[in-house]
Amino acid sequence: MSASPSTPLLDVRDLKVRFATRRGAIEAVRGISFSVGRERVGIVGESGSGKSMTGRAILRLVRSPGSATAERLALEGMELQTLSERRMRAVRGQRIAMIMQDPKYSLNPVMRVGRQLVEALKVHERISSREATRRALTMLEEVQIRDPKRVFSAYPHELSGGMGQRVMIAMMLIPRPDLLIADEPTSALDVTVQLEVLKILDALVRERGMGLIFISHDLKLVSTFCDRVLVMYLGRIVEEIAADRLHEARHPYTRGLLNCLPEIGGSREPLPVLERDEAWA
Repeated sequence: MSASPSTPLLDVRDLKVRFATRRGAIEAVRGISFSVGRERVGIVGESGSGKSMTGRAILRLVRSPGSATAERLALEGMELQTLSERRMRAVRGQRIAMIMQDPKYSLNPVMRVGRQLVEALKVHERISSREATRRALTMLEEVQIRDPKRVFSAYPHELSGGMGQRVMIAMMLIPRPDLLIADEPTSALDVTVQLEVLKILDALVRERGMGLIFISHDLKLVSTFCDRVLVMYLGRIVEEIAADRLHEARHPYTRGLLNCLPEIGGSREPLPVLERDEAWA
């Protein structure tokens, strides 16, 4: 199904995620609304602000005792909430893919990398094992793995953190999804490898015309990598701003996050404590 020029790739309206507890329901996501086109949208905030839960809710991966509801949750006009679980499984991976936080540990430790890549492709397409293997090796090359045949035959524990990250990116992108949700995809990597992975993601998103939701706690990273930024606090979006204008943010919570960032050559005074106000949510 193709979207018209006025239809966003992803349209989210009044999304809520609740968890039942002995003390009553707790809202992890509290009625947020946003849309994503074929662009890079960053979602930032502290741990517990609802960033990752938003990504899971889009893919309908919130399980009991949690529940997710929305006035609208549509991919190119197709309402995801009304799909059967069977049809939703076809959407996951093929239309929307998600790179989990520290994804190397999402790989099956007792299966070779190649088998997992081939399996991820054959779940969504009726192709021969030979063609699936060829496309898996090509995808490993696209994520800048120099020796794809060796990595294809390796077990996950034989790979470095950066290599495992690239394998997960390859696995998510093999079905050529329209939207990629990346949940802290570089948090477990050193700075050099982090930059390499971001360049790969950026190139693939631009070349394929995909949409990207980039979930992170690193404001500086998001400001240089994304097009727009959504700032979340206590389950709500408190500010939306162009990434290159993040330094001009006006909401006190966003300003507080920015002021807590250390700067090389800056003041040696203790960093300010982030102030919070429940009224913001």
